[in-house]
Amino acid sequence: MSIEPFNRLVKLPTRAFYDDITTKGDNQPKTGRSDNRGISIVVLDALTRICLADSDNLQDACPTATTGQQTVFFNGLPCKNPTNIIASDFKTSKLNHGGDTDNFFRSSTTLITAADFPGLNTLGLSIARTDLDVDGMVTPHAHPRASEMFFVRKGAVVAGFIDTKNQVFQKLLKEGDVFVFPRGLLHFCLNAGYELAVVFSVLNSQNPGMVSVTDAMYEPESDAIKMLIGRIISTTLGANLMQNVTLDGFHHL
Repeated sequence: MSIEPFNRLVKLPTRAFYDDITTKGDNQPKTGRSDNRGISIVVLDALTRICLADSDNLQDACPTATTGQQTVFFNGLPCKNPTNIIASDFKTSKLNHGGDTDNFFRSSTTLITAADFPGLNTLGLSIARTDLDVDGMVTPHAHPRASEMFFVRKGAVVAGFIDTKNQVFQKLLKEGDVFVFPRGLLHFCLNAGYELAVVFSVLNSQNPGMVSVTDAMYEPESDAIKMLIGRIISTTLGANLMQNVTLDGFHHL
């Protein structure tokens, strides 16, 4: 797919804006052409919004088309032919069963996006299931394109996030409780009970992305990871009744 039409659309209002401010003096009377500045700003603002956000749905539904190898790349996923849309496009059973928690972190997260669940396409949503075995945890990570609503289905979970001032906001959650992780901020959770904990999440992007601090900085199952996990657990469980604490306890890592 050529991007030339998009380039032309950007160049036209930009040129109109530039021509308008460079050909007029401060004392020259305004003409109809002076409207170019306002029009160009509106167009550029609209283009920016299109590039930075999940696109709004322009029809009732747009389930993902299950095509072969993708040859055209754009911001989103192709839609099925409307005449081929069926009820099954809007149902998934991929979160019915727990994930494998037999690993170093004793946890499992299954994220379902529009690529896996056709009915989510163009709706700006993803869903996830997290299973936490006893002493299990999900280490600090962030979703650069989505906020997350975190619903505890079973067990007791400590969940929290870290803001840009290095302040931690965390709570002990029980069955039925909901917590919110703001977009782009590091967040974590750990099992604070004596049984398996199950959590379901909804994220407000069809492709939220994930940036993991531990994966980026440490080797799996390294001594540094073990130290980090021990410090997070001891600090978190020791302060699970506090809404706001600082990261002073983490500075010795």
